[in-house]
Amino acid sequence: MESGDIPVLTRISDSRQAITTADEDGRGRKVTDRSGNELGKVSDLLVDEEEHKVRFLVTEHGGFLGIGEKKSYIPVDAVADVTEDRVRIDRTRDQVVDTPEYDPELVDRNEFYDRVYQRYGYAPFWGTGYVYPPFPRLPSQP
Repeated sequence: MESGDIPVLTRISDSRQAITTADEDGRGRKVTDRSGNELGKVSDLLVDEEEHKVRFLVTEHGGFLGIGEKKSYIPVDAVADVTEDRVRIDRTRDQVVDTPEYDPELVDRNEFYDRVYQRYGYAPFWGTGYVYPPFPRLPSQP
């Protein structure tokens, strides 16, 4: 992949990928900010199937019984740690509030990913010199 090219990302639930260890798979766990404030729940992971890397946590928050829930993407770079029941990110609630919501009908995918990375203050994964965070890991493919 050349710098500036953004690969197509797939929900892990729609792929044949798996997380290396269950300890690192954040799906179903609460997401908290660095102070422990609850931000939502990890509903899925977006993976780059070509590079075998998780790129975003898909989080759900708000709503009632699945109605009116908002889905937001959190770059995997923000993950500070994963415990048995939660994924803690290294940002504050204020930094996460009002992050762009993805709607493929309204928003260009590449532009959206770029805006999310800008919002969180990280260099994007498709940029030169990007270093993948320590977790989560997908197993290498044969």
